[in-house]
Amino acid sequence: MKYPLDLRRIGLLAITCALMHGGVAWAAGKAASNPDVARASGATIAQAGASSNAQSDADSAAEPANEANSDADIGAGGVQGDVADLMQLLHDGALTEMRTTYNGGYGASMFFYAQDMTYYVALFQNKRFWRVIRTSDQARAEAIYAGFARQTAQLAEVEIRTTQLQAQNASIERVISESQARAQRLQADIQVARAQEAKVADYQRQTQDEMLALREEKEKAQSQLRQLQQQVLQLQRQAEAGLPGGR
Repeated sequence: MKYPLDLRRIGLLAITCALMHGGVAWAAGKAASNPDVARASGATIAQAGASSNAQSDADSAAEPANEANSDADIGAGGVQGDVADLMQLLHDGALTEMRTTYNGGYGASMFFYAQDMTYYVALFQNKRFWRVIRTSDQARAEAIYAGFARQTAQLAEVEIRTTQLQAQNASIERVISESQARAQRLQADIQVARAQEAKVADYQRQTQDEMLALREEKEKAQSQLRQLQQQVLQLQRQAEAGLPGGR
């Protein structure tokens, strides 16, 4: 009784496998006989893959866009502070300038916004606001302004000293340039003087030689004159020999 049951199960399993193989073969034959069905199936599969890829690309592109929007929101939120309020109120002409102190390129100002009875105390550099404090307490505003004014003096000390040193260096450079020009003029004068001294020395030597030559010529002439005078005297005596002497 046990073996017929096992044989029945084996037979049912064989029938099931045959039916499965027959279905696959029928599907293959159907696709071969109808190309449109095959193309449609391929297109469906390709469309499904493309849709998946497009969705993936969209998700990837959305991340930097979201980051940019986040950065923009942060930037937009960052300017909504007391500095932006002060700039807008100044632009609108809604503030009254109470006090201002300048030290070099730094400055401190205290403004009053009458509509809200609010004080704005600002610290700035080169006309650019650096720090702004808003308060409705006048005493506190005055104290903050005094502190900012002292801070501008401290901050500008190096700038002022730098400006002074630059001016001093420029003055020294001008003196150096003038001294160099004076030295060059003196050097030129010395060169001219030396050249002229050399010419004078040559002239003195030439003149001395001429003087010596003239002196020698004079001495010769005087010697010749003396000789001639003696000769004339002798000739005169000879010519007057035997004649009575004159009175």
